[in-house]
Parts: sequence; C-alpha cells; structure tokens
Amino acid sequence: MRTRTIMAAVSVAALAVVGLSACSDTSSQPAPSASPSVSAAATTGSATEIAFAQGMIPHHQQAIEMADLALDPRADASPQVKALAEQIKGAQDPEIEQMTQWLQQWGAPSAMPGASEDIGGMDHGGHDMGGMTMSGMMTTEQMQQLQQVTGTAFDTMWLQMMVEHHEGAIAMAEQVKAGSTNPEVTSLADAIITGQRTEINTMRGYLDQ
Repeated sequence: MRTRTIMAAVSVAALAVVGLSACSDTSSQPAPSASPSVSAAATTGSATEIAFAQGMIPHHQQAIEMADLALDPRADASPQVKALAEQIKGAQDPEIEQMTQWLQQWGAPSAMPGASEDIGGMDHGGHDMGGMTMSGMMTTEQMQQLQQVTGTAFDTMWLQMMVEHHEGAIAMAEQVKAGSTNPEVTSLADAIITGQRTEINTMRGYLDQ
C-alpha cells in the first residue's frame, strides 16, 4: 500500500515538471512578427512624382486623341499610321490607369491646380508644371489643322506631330527618373522612354520614305 502511494506521488511530480517545461518552451518562442507595413514610397509621392503623373496623364490623353483621329475613316490614314495609332493606344491607356491609381493612393488631385480640362487647348510647350517641364503638347489650332487634312497630308502631319509629342513625353520621363526613388515610377519612366523612342524611330522612317 505504501509503495503504491509513493509511486503515485512520483507520477504526479513528473507530470508537474512536464507541464512547467511546456509552459517555459511556449513563452520562449519569439512572438510572430507583425505583417510588413506598406512602404512609404507606395503611399506617398514626392512633388516631382506627383507633377509627373499629373502632367503625363493629359499628355497621354492627347496622344490617344491623336490616335483616334488616325483611326477615324474620315482621315483616310495609311495602314502603317493606323497600326501605330493602335499601338500607341494599347500602350498608353494602361499607363494612364496606373498613374491615376498612384495619384489616388498618394491623396493627390488627378490634375494640376489650374490645369485646363480642354486637352487640345493645353499649350504647355516648355512650361514648368510643378517642377516638371511639360513639352510636346499640341495646341487647339494644331489639333484642328490635323482634323482638316486627309490621306498622305494627314499621315505626314500626324507623324510629325506625334514625333514631337513623344519627344516631350521622353523628356518628362527622364526628368522624373532623375528625381524619383520609387521603383514603380522609375519603371514606368523606363517603359515610356524605351517604347516611345522605338516608335519615334519607326515614324521617322515613314517620314523619310
């Protein structure tokens, strides 16, 4: 009887030690790390980055407007110009959406203060827009002239205008690359520079024919 009592006491003591050990092991485990916070670059934009997006959106919108003119049957544009117009729309529509999302994320307005809603009337050639030089935009008069020509004359005018327009976009992209640390912004700038330089070379080749 006494032997059974001693054995029972030993068993209880062993269980107590195991329980304490388990508690100790649990408390020694590192606390689960908190989920990583969203990077500051994703939620805030510098003045240069905001100005870039605010300026490049209407810049792209005008390029798409010019592309739509080329795709209008009334322009009687060549197949080469129509193909370029489709390519420009395909590249720049998603870029507009991306930059619009950035501005919403940054809590910035989609347009620069005082900017005209008339895209064709935005004569920003060489103007300093919040630290971003916005160039290459066509005037209302130039857009109207483009609508008044057809066929070969349309092709020539459209190509000349689009080359100038692309050169302005490349200048803006190079500017933001020099002043941004946001990898998303610099990646888009690189895409604009590479894509539009290629299109410029194509358009100059058509003009030389």
